[in-house]
Amino acid sequence: MRPDRVALGLWLVLLAVCGVIDARSTYRTQMGDFLPHSASLAQQVLAGQVNGGAASHILLVSVEGASAPALAALSEDLAAALRREPAFIDVMNGDAQSLAPVQDFVWRNRYLLSDDVTPGRFTTASLHAALLGDLGLLGTDLGPALGQSLPADPTGEALNLMNQLTPQNGPALNNGVWTSPDGRAALLLIHTSAPGFDLDAQQRDLALIGAAFAAARAEVPGGRGAVLQVSGPGVFGVRTRDVTKRDVTRLSVLAIAGAVSLLAFAYRSPRVLLLGILPIVSGAAAAIAAVSLSFGFVHGITLGFGVTLIGEAMDYAIYLFTQTARGDTAHDTLARIWPTLRLGAMTSVAGFAAMLFSSFTGFAQLGLFSIVGLAAAVAVTRFVLPPLVPRQFFAAGADGLARPLLWLIAHRRPARGVAAVALLAALAALLTHRGGMWDENLMNLSPIPAAAQALDTRLRQELGVPDQRYFAVFRAASAQQALRQSETLAPVLAGLAAAHQLSGYDLPSAVLPSDATQRARQAALPDATTLSARLAQAQAGMPFRSGVFAPFLKDAAAARTAALLTPASLPPAFALRFESMLVRRGAGWVVVAPLYGVAAPALVAKRLAGAGAGFVDLTHEASRLMATFQHEAVTLAGVGSLAVLALLVAGLRSVRRAAAVAVPLFAAVTITAALLTLNGGKLSIFMVTGFLLIVATGSNYCLFFERAAPGTPAWERSVASIVLANLCTVAAYGLMALSGIPVLHDIGMTVAAGTFLSLVCGAVLSMPGKARAP
Repeated sequence: MRPDRVALGLWLVLLAVCGVIDARSTYRTQMGDFLPHSASLAQQVLAGQVNGGAASHILLVSVEGASAPALAALSEDLAAALRREPAFIDVMNGDAQSLAPVQDFVWRNRYLLSDDVTPGRFTTASLHAALLGDLGLLGTDLGPALGQSLPADPTGEALNLMNQLTPQNGPALNNGVWTSPDGRAALLLIHTSAPGFDLDAQQRDLALIGAAFAAARAEVPGGRGAVLQVSGPGVFGVRTRDVTKRDVTRLSVLAIAGAVSLLAFAYRSPRVLLLGILPIVSGAAAAIAAVSLSFGFVHGITLGFGVTLIGEAMDYAIYLFTQTARGDTAHDTLARIWPTLRLGAMTSVAGFAAMLFSSFTGFAQLGLFSIVGLAAAVAVTRFVLPPLVPRQFFAAGADGLARPLLWLIAHRRPARGVAAVALLAALAALLTHRGGMWDENLMNLSPIPAAAQALDTRLRQELGVPDQRYFAVFRAASAQQALRQSETLAPVLAGLAAAHQLSGYDLPSAVLPSDATQRARQAALPDATTLSARLAQAQAGMPFRSGVFAPFLKDAAAARTAALLTPASLPPAFALRFESMLVRRGAGWVVVAPLYGVAAPALVAKRLAGAGAGFVDLTHEASRLMATFQHEAVTLAGVGSLAVLALLVAGLRSVRRAAAVAVPLFAAVTITAALLTLNGGKLSIFMVTGFLLIVATGSNYCLFFERAAPGTPAWERSVASIVLANLCTVAAYGLMALSGIPVLHDIGMTVAAGTFLSLVCGAVLSMPGKARAP
């Protein structure tokens, strides 16, 4: 059997195998999967809050643009409609039903939930004091409400618990619903069943809210002019995905159209144009399969950036097709250019290999993706494409592409002086750059418009939703041990709150006390006979009629033998809070307790450390994690560059010739970095990926230039292939630089400028002084 047919058959089999693996692969987008496996507890908390913390389930809703009565009616109709939807855990708008499930749960289980339930709570003296207090309150505005609960709860356990659950800075209440302080907007707070990162579910939830609002607006008199505004993590995620998808689709269509136009002009063969896609498709399929088999899943960042990086695979086919001279076959061309093409691919692989050692899972995946993708692409170019290219193929339109660059090469001596001055100026600009070189402000990486961020901030303030930035954290071997430690931590946090070092806190044990504490509270309740006798003595001489407290005696007796509360018995709103604060991590458990209004972080951290708990500042941890990522990325990029240099020395068997390839790449990256940081600009982490791609792509240019043989028949076609490859790259990434998405913009701008500079610097600095044999 002919070797070409063997190679083609093997390629089809491997492509099919990769396709099956890719179809069965797991694709994830959670940031926690991007972080190092050995991440600190603080970093795990950060990932957990981003991925599925209670805050990620929140949607903030504002309805405005109508009269106060119409706003109240719209709020009630909208809340009623959404409460019928299983997609929402609870819908709160300040009406009677907002807290009904929680109030019912607290009322039925008040003796197991209240911290005040101790043996001293039910002595004759304590009961007498409680009844005296009740008499005093009956004559106040609280009298009507207290009169309803007093017969069953004279000690006020339920009232105290509900006061603890009510936000101190809650929203205003007008016409029976929550409103903004000026009354111009009705406010709702919604908890979705799906976490914020489940964008498909969040999009469905937003559609349900929109439909329910449209129906309410049509039915409520005076409501047709009302406007709905929704904010929250799910909204940001959906909008970011939609904007990214729209930008990527629009720019990809333009980039593909531009590349196809250039290649069609050069090739003038639809068949060859389609063949050029095979290395890219094969590389992507093989890369996804390799990452999936190695890591068990493929991260969305890896998939998005990886496909961008192996765009270099298109260059391999361009070199093969464009350098095929009239009368030659693709086999002849490949025999001539294969040593250069192979060394170029090896340098690219060496540059990305350093990424395999990253502690960040996503970065290591990106390295493996790029290596396997490039290796597969160059293998397809070497073994699959040549027999598929028509025997009489000749890229007739490529000749004219080389002329501008050939002119520059002819005048390369003065051009070298210009390049040297530009490099020195770039180095000086970088060395004298004011402030940090890296952009560590995470908000600058966000595609969320400033207006949307301002709306979110305003709604959080008006609804009294605290900023979940600070947390108390600790580990425990079991859930019950975690709850007991949480109960031990409660007095410490209460002391800090009393000293105004923080305005509030939340603990899992406040939602669900440990089994030991629940049993102790049951034991603190006297038996029916003892409690009845003490109550009779306590109310002696008071104007309470006989038997009025029979419900109290009945409920206390039932609580003594009631089944203990478990996570399964919690109402949905409580269950969400509890599960976000008590999280399973491997064989153990982690408590993540939110702290609100922290005034002195250092003091709070010290007190928590004394109580055996850690203190986490999510803003600080996010910045620290970004700084670690930046440092590691730069270090690995440096190691990869050294690996490329060592490979060039070994492959070219000459330090001088290796320098002729490396110096233009160094110049292109340095000048690009200087341009990006002009006027105090900073480099983003995504630009490191761009620098890697500049080196990977530019090394091929410089190798072809370094091995140039001016005057030979293949020389002009070699230059034409380099120019065509560069035009496709610059056009594609130049369009990407127009995106409003920071990730796409940064990579596009970096690669477009850097690859163009690598072409110019390679032509000027890599070309030998005299003609060298091919």
